[in-house]
Order: sequence, then C-alpha cells, then structure tokens
Amino acid sequence: MLRNGLEPWHLLVVLAVVVLLFGSKKLPEMARGLGKSMRILKAETKALREDDAPADAAAQGTAQSTAAPQQPAAEQARPAVTPTNVTKATETSRPTTTA
Repeated sequence: MLRNGLEPWHLLVVLAVVVLLFGSKKLPEMARGLGKSMRILKAETKALREDDAPADAAAQGTAQSTAAPQQPAAEQARPAVTPTNVTKATETSRPTTTA
C-alpha cells in the first residue's frame, strides 16, 4: 500500500483539498508570498555565507600557522642555553680556593 508513496491520483486529491480549503482566489496570493519568502531566505543565506567566508579563510590561515611542528616535551622542559647560562654554570662548578 505505501510501497509507491505518492501516486498521481494522490497529488490530485491533495490539490483538490487545498483548492477547497483556501479557495481559488487565495492560492495565487499564497504562491506570491511563498515566492517572496523563498527569495528573502535565499538572499539572507547567501549573505551569511559571504560574511563567513573571510572569517573561515582567516581561521584556516591562523590554524595552519599555529600548526607548525612543535618540539617534543623533553626539549620544551629544558632551559635555553645562552652564553650567560654557560658562564654561570662553569663558574659555580669550579672549586674555589682561598689562600
């Protein structure tokens, strides 16, 4: 029974019921209103997509720049070696003698 879904005679019955409920004078007005609503919806969704497109491109650009290869955790934990760190380390490791 429901195998074929909507057959042509189903559509005719639905059309007849709609004409009887709303009348033949109201149908063109409703169709115009529906068309205007669809045009407004289409224009708004297009505007939203255009507004989001630059933001998406910027987000992808920052995501790619922040996705640079990161150092392993062991290298991040080590302090950076600078010339001042090296001299301090060698000065403290030398035994001090007092004469």
